[in-house]
Amino acid sequence: MASIRVRPARPLALGAGLLASFVLLAGCGLLDGPPEAQRDEPGGEITASSDAGVFSLQVGDCLDEAPTESTESVEVESVPVVPCSEPHTGEVFAEHQLEEGDYPGDEAVQQTGLDHCHSVFAEFVGLTYEESALELWAFFPTEESWTTSDDRTVHCVVGPAQDTVTGSLEGSAV
Repeated sequence: MASIRVRPARPLALGAGLLASFVLLAGCGLLDGPPEAQRDEPGGEITASSDAGVFSLQVGDCLDEAPTESTESVEVESVPVVPCSEPHTGEVFAEHQLEEGDYPGDEAVQQTGLDHCHSVFAEFVGLTYEESALELWAFFPTEESWTTSDDRTVHCVVGPAQDTVTGSLEGSAV
């Protein structure tokens, strides 16, 4: 099973409406099922730093790993998660379920997912992506995870361009 991580390039002034630029691809392969994050009950918030399987991510989870600048795919089984009260580099702020059917291809999956992430960014942060100093990236299904695991979920992630943040970025208007 696998997932692709993509971060769109921050639009230039002349191309502010374009979403098709991608600067990062990273694959996420799940071989034997990586661990689940430690969560409280009933809220489901992460209570301890650990590695968690990419497919177990939930809206509100905080990550301690920012996307790299590399354009090469990298396979990983899990990502480091932390309680949002600790310094972190990203927060899952939205999910999007893609339509059932045959795998539409990497570009279509990524474009549909990024369109959704951009459409809900301002509602979450309080500024449009173009106005914000924050970065956006996402985890997408691959053809393998689509076919073998019925994976249709795009996870949208927001984080600071540099350094870390403590707490949620919801309503931060940064």
